[in-house]
Amino acid sequence: MTNLDGTNTEMSSAAGNPAVNAPPARGLTRGTWIGLIVVVAVLAVVVVLGIASRTRQESLLESENKQASIADVEIIHPAGSAVSDEIALPGNTQAYMDTPIYSRTSGYLKAWYFDIGAHVRKGQLMAQIETPELDQQLQVAQADLKSSQANLDLAVTTAARYQNLLKTNSVSKQETDVATSDESAKRAARDASEANVRRLTQLQSFENIYAPFDGIVTARNTDVGALIDAGSNTTPKELFHLAAINKIRVFVAVPEAYSASIKDDTEATLTLDEYPGQSFVGEVARNSNQIDQASRTLNVEVDIDNAKGLLLPGAYVFVHFKVPQHVTSLTIPANTLLFRSQGLQVATVVGEKVHLVPVKIGNDMGETVEIASGLKPSDKVIVDPSDSIAEGQTVRISDHNGAAKPEGGR
Repeated sequence: MTNLDGTNTEMSSAAGNPAVNAPPARGLTRGTWIGLIVVVAVLAVVVVLGIASRTRQESLLESENKQASIADVEIIHPAGSAVSDEIALPGNTQAYMDTPIYSRTSGYLKAWYFDIGAHVRKGQLMAQIETPELDQQLQVAQADLKSSQANLDLAVTTAARYQNLLKTNSVSKQETDVATSDESAKRAARDASEANVRRLTQLQSFENIYAPFDGIVTARNTDVGALIDAGSNTTPKELFHLAAINKIRVFVAVPEAYSASIKDDTEATLTLDEYPGQSFVGEVARNSNQIDQASRTLNVEVDIDNAKGLLLPGAYVFVHFKVPQHVTSLTIPANTLLFRSQGLQVATVVGEKVHLVPVKIGNDMGETVEIASGLKPSDKVIVDPSDSIAEGQTVRISDHNGAAKPEGGR
């Protein structure tokens, strides 16, 4: 603006105001500071979020590893059931009499008359042995006996004569005593010869082998011409094996828990896989009256008539005994048991931890076992526990489909 005097008003005003004439200020403006603060805040947020994300991922990974390290287990509850009034136990059949037949004299087998499977009667001739050496020994012994008898007869006559002569003092007392002593010696020699003849005659009678009882020949281990050596310094060779099977013995190992219920003369029933639907009735004949410390069982013998010969020695059978009704017992599968140095145990789940419980078996039924003590019906027993399972180990219960479920889940 120009004044009347021609001067520029704006220039004069500018010259009179120091602020207007001052140069621009150096440094950051307010807006720049705000922008920097915003950037720093954003970076801080990004860093915090990154750290939080990494921490969350690490925590999640740790949780997953922890969950993966927890074993999944399947559980069952001990089943309660009333024990039957009958028990079936495995047994082995044996012939009532089972005898190997040996020769009592040496020689060569002349003939045999029965082979395996043959039925023989007591006293039947089974085989003959030729004994030429024994026959010669017997002849020599018989000759010695005749000589001994002749010597004895002479000694008796001589002693009698000396006795008569002594009465007339024709001989001395000493001569008479010598004659009498000679008679006694000759008599003893005669008796020894007679005993030797009887011994050899008895041995010669063993040339014929007879059946000692009624039975069946189950083995023949010799043939015609075979050398038979019955010497005392050699192992005898079995010629035949004879078994009497008109009656069969069955030996059964009865668990200790039932031993008091098995009485002599009580009835027992026998079943075999060879005869499905058929049973054989026998009775308890005797028992060992002692519990086997190794198996904790009582050895019981059951006798069964076998007139038809249907039962064979050596067969595997099941023997059924009647026992008093037992109270309700607990049973578990056999694959829940742990066999360790501490004794028999089962693994149970308490909360989410493993608890090892010692148990005692009352009756072993194969796939299942009866528990005498140690468990309750509410216990959660682990099926197929790992050999490395330990007390206090954390586990996770799975359903039957293999899916894990929380404790107490349905």
